[in-house]
Amino acid sequence: MNKNWINVFIAALFEIFWVIGLKHADTLWTWAGTVISIIISFYIMIMAGRKLPVGTVYAVFVGLGTAGTVISEIIFFGEPIKISKILLIIVLLIGVIGLKLVTTDVRKGVDS
Repeated sequence: MNKNWINVFIAALFEIFWVIGLKHADTLWTWAGTVISIIISFYIMIMAGRKLPVGTVYAVFVGLGTAGTVISEIIFFGEPIKISKILLIIVLLIGVIGLKLVTTDVRKGVDS
């Protein structure tokens, strides 16, 4: 896995932080953390999109962010566990992994 794909995963991690922040922030500091997470998340994703196919980068970014947010809500905030939700997250992650595996960097002709 190259540096650009690692950056996509890091951007998705910050996406999880800011999405949770949008729901749970209630002080100046938590709102500041949410805004900083948004800026970091999008900056890293945009930088990765300059070297990788932008459609795949965005799909992986959003897919991982969605799965991570749902899992975080279950683990940290008591969201009820539903088998259907878990199965759909698994399907989503299979799609994201599949996209990553079949994507090549057309600029260099090398698997990314």
